[in-house]
Formats: sequence, C-alpha cells, structure tokens
Amino acid sequence: MSDIIRLLPDSIANQIAAGEVIQRPASVVKELIENSIDAGADFIQLIIKDAGRSLIQVIDNGEGMSETDARMAFERHATSKIQAVDDLFALRTMGFRGEALASIAAVAQVELKTARKEDPTGTLIQISASQVERQETIAVNPGSIFSVKNLFFNVPARRKFLKSNETELRNIITEFERIVLVHSQITFELRHNDAEIFNLPVSTPRQRILNVFGKRLNTQLLTLQAGTSLVSVSGFVGTPDSSKKKGTLQFFFVNNRFMRHPYFHKAVTQAFEPFIPAGEMPNYFVYLTVDPASIDVNIHPAKTEIKFENEQAIWLIINSAVKESLAKSNAIPGIEFNREGAMDMPVYTHKQADAEAPKVRFHSDYNPFTEKAHSSVPKNWEKLYEDQPFVPEEPAMPAEWTEGRATGFSFKGKYLITSLKSGLLIIDQHRAHIRVLYDGYLQQINQKRGISQGLLFPEIISFTPKEATILPYLLDDLAYIGFDLSDLGNNAYSINGIPGGLENTDIIETLQDMTDKVLETGCEVKEEISESLALTLAKKAAIPYGKFLSEEEAESLIAKLFASSGPNYTPDGKSILSILGEDEIGKRFK
Repeated sequence: MSDIIRLLPDSIANQIAAGEVIQRPASVVKELIENSIDAGADFIQLIIKDAGRSLIQVIDNGEGMSETDARMAFERHATSKIQAVDDLFALRTMGFRGEALASIAAVAQVELKTARKEDPTGTLIQISASQVERQETIAVNPGSIFSVKNLFFNVPARRKFLKSNETELRNIITEFERIVLVHSQITFELRHNDAEIFNLPVSTPRQRILNVFGKRLNTQLLTLQAGTSLVSVSGFVGTPDSSKKKGTLQFFFVNNRFMRHPYFHKAVTQAFEPFIPAGEMPNYFVYLTVDPASIDVNIHPAKTEIKFENEQAIWLIINSAVKESLAKSNAIPGIEFNREGAMDMPVYTHKQADAEAPKVRFHSDYNPFTEKAHSSVPKNWEKLYEDQPFVPEEPAMPAEWTEGRATGFSFKGKYLITSLKSGLLIIDQHRAHIRVLYDGYLQQINQKRGISQGLLFPEIISFTPKEATILPYLLDDLAYIGFDLSDLGNNAYSINGIPGGLENTDIIETLQDMTDKVLETGCEVKEEISESLALTLAKKAAIPYGKFLSEEEAESLIAKLFASSGPNYTPDGKSILSILGEDEIGKRFK
C-alpha cells in the first residue's frame, strides 16, 4: 500500500488559512486598516464597491514598503512584528501573525502600490489567487494603496454564502467603527459606491464617539476613569436614563484593540442594575490599558477574544470605576439633606446619654376571645345576604368564541376576566392589544395602505450611517403603517405624520427602536422586516399596564382578539390567555 500523507500545495494551504482569517469582506477591511495603523498612518481612506464584492481599497500615508518588503508581505508567516517567541507576549501592534495578506491574496485579485518617503520610486505588485502576475517600479505617493478585487472569485462556494449587500455593508461599518473609536488621532474616511458614509477628522475620544453615533449621545455620556498598577480604565458609560432593551452601544478595548469579554461586560452591567429597569442595558465605551505580557490575544483567529492573567481583580476595578462614575455625575438618586422638606436628623450630644429608652405598653387583661373583643363585629351578618343569593354567571360568549358578545371586568388595569362554561378566562390586556395591533399593521403593509395623522410641528430624526444602510428597505413599510417621512439629507429625516394611536409616545424613540430591532435581528427577507416593524410598533402603541378599560373598550378588545390570527400568543410567543377551570376554583373552597 502506498503512502497517503502529503504536503498541501501552498495555494490550498493559503485558502485554508483564508477560511479562518477572511470570512467576509469585513474581515479584509479589518486586516488592511490595521496594517495601515501599524504603518504609522494618520490618514486612512476606505473605498468600497458592492459591499466589498467588487472592490475593497485602503489608501494610507504610512511608512510604505521597499520593493523587497512589498513582495515578502504576501508570503505566509512573513511579519515585521515578531523576531522571537518572547515577542508574542509584548505585542502592541494590531497585526502580527503574517497571515492576513497571504490569505487575502489566496481568494482575491490584489493590487499593491507602495513607496517609502526616502525612495524616489515605488512598487506595483498584482497577485491573483496567490500567483504573482505583475511586479514593476512605478511613481506613487509615499504610503500604500491596497486594492482587493472580486473577493472569493476562485471559491464560488464561499462567495455564494455571502449575505445581501446591505448586510455585508453593515458588517463592514461595524468593523470600521471598532477601529475608529480607539484611534481618534487618525483621520478616517469611508465611501461606498462613490457616496461618503464617514468623514472623521482628528478629535478627542468623546468627539469621535459623537461623530460616529450622533450628537444625541452628548448629554448621555459619563466619564470613566480609574488607574491602578494592574490596569488603567478610561472611557465613558451612558446615563441610566439612556439605557434601553435594544440597540445599545457596548464596546470594550484593550491596548487599542476591540475585544468581546462577557465577564467584564457583567462588571459594567452589575453596577447599573439598581438604577435601570430589568431587561434594559447601558451604553458603554471602556478602554483598558494593561501590560501586554499579562494578556494573550492569540487565542482566536479574529483576535477579538483575549485571555487576561488577573481577570477577577480587573473585574472589581471596572465595576468600582463604573459605580464611582455614576455617583460623581449625580446620575443616580441620593439623599439630599439641604433641600427644603428634607428629613430632620437629630444630632447626638453627651447630654442625651441618659435618655430614657422607649417602653412597650400593653393591656395585660385583654382577651381576644371574650364577647367584648367582638363587639365591633355586626351580629347575624349572614342575614345581610339573604336577599342577594349568589347565582353563577353564564358566559355571554361561548367557550369557542364563535358568536355573541364577551363581557368582563378589568383587574388592576392588567387583566380582563370573563366567565366561561368551564370556568374563568383571564386575558392579559396589554398582550392582547399587541396581537390585535400587530395583525392590523401587517395587513396595512401587505395591502400597501396606511393612514397617517399629520403633525402640526414636524420632528427631525437623525440616523447613524449603519442605521441608514437599512432605511431604503424600511421606508415603504413605514409609509404603509402610517409614517410620513421626508429625506433631509445626511441621514436626517423630517417626521411629518405618524400612525394613529401614537400621539402620546416618543416618536423618535419609536422609530429608533424599530430600526434597532431590524439591525439586531439582521432580517434578510422582506417579509421578516415587515413583521419586525409591525411587532415593534405594536409593542409601543399597545395599551399600557395600569390602564382601566371601560366595558365597551373591553368588549371591543376581546372581540378583536378572537378575530385575530392567533389569540393565544403574541407574535413573539408570549401567552395572552389563561383559563381558571371550575374544578380548580372549587378546590380553593374545600
């Protein structure tokens, strides 16, 4: 039998490596921009076409490369960052493995133009599927221009599994945000299909956050600062009143590198728990600086998961820093002793040392079982009800809810209770209204008819560049629901009309929640986007808990609920109905 183990050809080995490092266009963007940062650039321009399928181009004014270095950069494991094993534990640069360019060149057509400041000419290299097709001397400005064309052209299976252009563009913007937020000393530009998405000048870290996510955050950011010999913590956390259930901005960085860290995330959120509603999350931008020898960034191909040597101690420092930030900013309630009407706190003095302790006084001759003790209870109380015999109410609507009229009463403004032949039916009125509204909004979208109530004073809403990528797919559905929006340019819209029933809601927050929900779920199918919009709006417009309904309102809601497509559950699977059977009721009186 012949030998069966063979060395892989470089072309196949590079494609396997590319599968780990280059998963989608956003992966290419990350690697190329990080190379530009490591090259000392203070200006980086990213140009994208067709969400990275056709072109990903990064232009920088960094150090550039010599002719030899330009050729070597595309070899596997070629790197300027590591000379010895110990260098792995003292890294302060972004890239270091020497896999990125080789991996990109294995699955795309790559062109590099580069020059150093001290060289009179530069170098042009063109590579396709790991094969060098052209190398020559050219005139080019100092720095580098990487152009990656036709990504995955030679791996059709990988290209087929790319998501829609909108989804891939959002992923690119996500990677771009993670980089620019921690490098505010660099000017960044991002253009997609010749349209400018970001133009970020050199700024402070706080201003960079506002430039990326909008000026509305300006009043919601609290400064975070703590320094110890173990770790330096800086950045910003959101005020408690800016917390929300969807679309929160949560970023951790360590030594200028984005990371995911569920354990440290808990350190931040636990500090907020007493001050925000259950289920809501705070915004945060936390920057950690530690000794590189105390972390390991080489545990994941994307280098977003990092192992720390002293995780528990750092957790406590982060948690304490967040609590201190909340306390110093007066963002949390405290006891105010100087305001009018504050509590009178007695002052202790030595003269009061012999004050008499309070004594308990009681009637020793009191007997609760004597006739006197019961004198306040009316005698023969059972006769009060002799003329009012109890007759179980028959339901006005049969259990099958096919005809008739439902009657019931509201319990604590939360539940509607009505009788059935088999017992009592309890309806969660808020969830019932969500189901009714959801079906109505979805019908309006499907039938392309929406009724809008004009606003006397239109409001202005501004979207982030990432949110703006999905707006073309939401505007029609929003119009069918009843929103009348006008494009003002620069991702800003005028709200001229709204659906009926939203008069007492925060319209900007409602639209923000709707876009956040679509972004979070990453809906690809038009039907799923419509359902997401309808559900989010229904939750906003539904009857709040605590509102008591009149008999007519309760009857109308019950009738509409049982005429809906699914009266038992809300669209997101929460129970609407509960039946308390006659047998169960009887057990309570045994």
